[in-house]
This record gives sequence, C-alpha cells and structure tokens, in this order.
Amino acid sequence: METNHVPRHQFIQRLALSRPAEISADVAIKLWEQLASQLIQIIGEIGFTTLYARSLFLTAASIPWPARDSGQTEYRFQELKTSLEGQSPAQASEANSLLLITFTDILASLIGEDLTTSILHLSWGNGDADSDSQN
Repeated sequence: METNHVPRHQFIQRLALSRPAEISADVAIKLWEQLASQLIQIIGEIGFTTLYARSLFLTAASIPWPARDSGQTEYRFQELKTSLEGQSPAQASEANSLLLITFTDILASLIGEDLTTSILHLSWGNGDADSDSQN
C-alpha cells in the first residue's frame, strides 16, 4: 500500500523553513523534543531512540556533518543541536527538515500515514513550534 506523504513532507518543511534564522537550531530541537514527548508515550524510549538512530544513519549520506545518537536520554538531541549550530541557518533548516522527513517516513511505514500525521499535529499543533499549549 503506497502512502501519500507529500502533505506530511510539506508540513515538516513549512515548520523547518519558516523560523527566524537566528534561532533555527533551538527551534529544531524544540520540534524534536515535542515529537519525542508524544511518541515516547506510544512506543517507549527504546522505540523512539531506535527510530531516531536509524534516521540519523539514513540521512548521513545527504548531510556531510551528521549528528550521532548519544544513546543517553538527557542528551538525546545535544549532538544534533551542536551540528545545526555549526551550519548556516539555511543549511541547518534544510538538514533538520530532511531528518524529520526521514524519521516520519520510517514511522509512517510502521504505523501508517494517518496515525503519523495525527501524532505530528499532537506534537506541533498547526505548525507552531513555539506554542506551549500542546504539552
């Protein structure tokens, strides 16, 4: 069964590319933290960490400065943040968008497009990563 992932990809790109350049790394990490918070409730720490590590591995060919998964919950996104901060805002946004799309592609292949999209909207609302009303 083929999934229609274009709306999900567009939603992610809109989130990743519509943020002020000077805070792109912080906003990127906030997106990941919000997504992790929702998903860990469903698939647990190990499930999330496994999907995240796989996404990092798959994007490594496209991103010349890939972050690695630290394997430690309290530092889960620290290396990603450091990597993003070392890039131009445009590169950081594009890389984060690719990583989120890869992650959600894997997730959608496992649980379906509709449930994946629902989780994204629970995590990010209508695309406002700065809103605290979702958590």
